[in-house]
Amino acid sequence: MTDALFFTPFVLDPSLPARERILLAAHELFYRDGLRATGVDRVIAAAGVTKVTFYRHFPAKDELIRAFLAYRHERWMAWFQAALARHQAAQSTGERQRQPLQPLAGALGEWLREPGFRGCAFINAVAELGGGLGDALAISAAHKQDMVGAIEALLPGQPEARALAEAAGLAADGAIVRAQTGGAAVEQALAGLERVLAALTAEKTPA
Repeated sequence: MTDALFFTPFVLDPSLPARERILLAAHELFYRDGLRATGVDRVIAAAGVTKVTFYRHFPAKDELIRAFLAYRHERWMAWFQAALARHQAAQSTGERQRQPLQPLAGALGEWLREPGFRGCAFINAVAELGGGLGDALAISAAHKQDMVGAIEALLPGQPEARALAEAAGLAADGAIVRAQTGGAAVEQALAGLERVLAALTAEKTPA
């Protein structure tokens, strides 16, 4: 999986199977415009399918939302893990020891600075749907735990690695929400995240 999911303009290949076109169109519209603001008819038009075809694959909008979140999770996590590995590989051995969480700030910096950034799809879904779609809450919670797991992998041998990763995940979520306001908030969010991440491991890193 590559960064292309997030960093290139949306272009739908008409030769793709109908279900995949529907899911890709929903991914673009739900993330960009919101779950409630995007009606089924807009997805159908963007996907280039008939209503009969759409409802054969997704009998209700809630089913499409579940599929969108599951798809977004798979694709985002693949990108996130690759980005963390890339930024970690760019560190020297000393930097890895002193700033093991720095790759998290580097990875998120790529995403938050993109023009198409609209926040975390899972935080947005919880905010929009509340408890109206229980599956969305469960998928979003699982997404955040997998994100923490990827962060924890940056901390091999660290005391309380899971607790540190949980705290780093919370800081990352805060930066994501702050960056959604755009403009100078993006760099402010990233600068604040870097300070928090450095502080989290400052006392845990061997002198």
